[in-house]
Amino acid sequence: MNNQIDTSKYVTISVINKYLKKVFENNTHLQNVYLKGEISNFKAHSRGHWYFTLKDEESRINAIMFSFNAVKTKFKPMDGMKVLVTGKISVYESSGSYQVYVNDMVEDGIGNLHIAFEQLKEKLNKEGLFDQSHKKRIPKIPNKIGIVTAPTGAAIKDILSTIKRRFPLCETILFPALVQGEGAAPSIVKQIKKAQEYDIDTLIVGRGGGSIEDLWAFNEEIVAREIYNCKIPVISAVGHEIDFTISDFVADLRAPTPTGAAEMAVPNMYDMLTYLEQVKIRSREAFNKKIDYLKLMLNKFTNSYILQNPMSIYEVKEQNLDNLIEKLNTTIINKINNYKINLNSILNNYTLNNPKTFYEKKYIDLKQIISNLEYNIKNILNNNKIKLSKYELSYINKITIYILDEKKSIFKNNISKLEVLNPMSALKRGYGIVKKDDICISNINNINIDDNISIELNNGLLESKVINIKRKEVE
Repeated sequence: MNNQIDTSKYVTISVINKYLKKVFENNTHLQNVYLKGEISNFKAHSRGHWYFTLKDEESRINAIMFSFNAVKTKFKPMDGMKVLVTGKISVYESSGSYQVYVNDMVEDGIGNLHIAFEQLKEKLNKEGLFDQSHKKRIPKIPNKIGIVTAPTGAAIKDILSTIKRRFPLCETILFPALVQGEGAAPSIVKQIKKAQEYDIDTLIVGRGGGSIEDLWAFNEEIVAREIYNCKIPVISAVGHEIDFTISDFVADLRAPTPTGAAEMAVPNMYDMLTYLEQVKIRSREAFNKKIDYLKLMLNKFTNSYILQNPMSIYEVKEQNLDNLIEKLNTTIINKINNYKINLNSILNNYTLNNPKTFYEKKYIDLKQIISNLEYNIKNILNNNKIKLSKYELSYINKITIYILDEKKSIFKNNISKLEVLNPMSALKRGYGIVKKDDICISNINNINIDDNISIELNNGLLESKVINIKRKEVE
């Protein structure tokens, strides 16, 4: 019996996977499929590829979108988002699983452009690109206006005709750019940069109306950031009044239409002429009022009493000077008279006229003082002599007694100190002297249990034997 197996009938896993891949790729129905479903397990690879799963209520399929297709998507996919995809079904040979290779993807219902618009709008708004504090003022009377738009079409015609009609003195410079399709955004950015090289007062950036796809270049982030960074005040004029783009929010001023942008950029010549005429009339009236007022003031000054009688100023000043001189003379005379009176009073003074009498009076007073002083000294000496003789003996006795008292006090004090130092005095106060072998004990550590000790008291001697020792703890 032959147990050998014919292995020629068997194929490898690689062979069967390659075969299945060819089957899928040769099926025209699987090479261009349209699928709708919900995204889950979304992962963005560092190389730009997107890996995710498309699922519905009952099934799911793996999906991959390579970077060259992913960059064309105008929104960022997220888990739970419902999308519409187009692509092909094929087999991944390494794992033997089939998956959809996505070429294009839009959100189911709303559309990817709208999602991308809202995402970019929210991002730039958070960065502060829409803040009013960054908006530049549009000049009221510009000398030169730049226009970034397509060189053909209704937009440039409307802008130029409106500017020419409203304010023909203003010069315009066209910076032609692509405003639709691939390459439009970089073209707009390039022309905005170029416009800043010219001496331009205002820059209009826009185009005529169209679908959201047609206007999409003005929703690109690079265009928005270039408008924000532009040194020239920018008016955004994209589409119709109902159309809004990211450029509208970033620009310094948004116009509903290209024609509206031209009207905002330049004043109306006829309005300016009317305004100038009104200013001319108001200026003339103001000048006339000023002249009339000055004439009135001139007449007032001309007819004033001072100008009519200039000597009156001098007369008043002259009279005031006379009054001052008179007051000054009166004051000086009064001062001199007072000084004279004081001087006469001094000259007629009795003391000055009889200086010797002043000396004689003082001499008599001095002699009287000396006499009184001598008398008082004698009385004091006599009284002290009497007192000294009376108390002399008594004072000596007192000194002797004091010395004896002091000696007695010192002797008693020494006796008291000796009594304190006498150990027998302590025995009278209840203390005792402990001895062991006729040696005084001052430390309990020198006594042991069963030692024989003697305790000497004030009036006797005790013989004892130690049966217990309690030592104090030393802190």
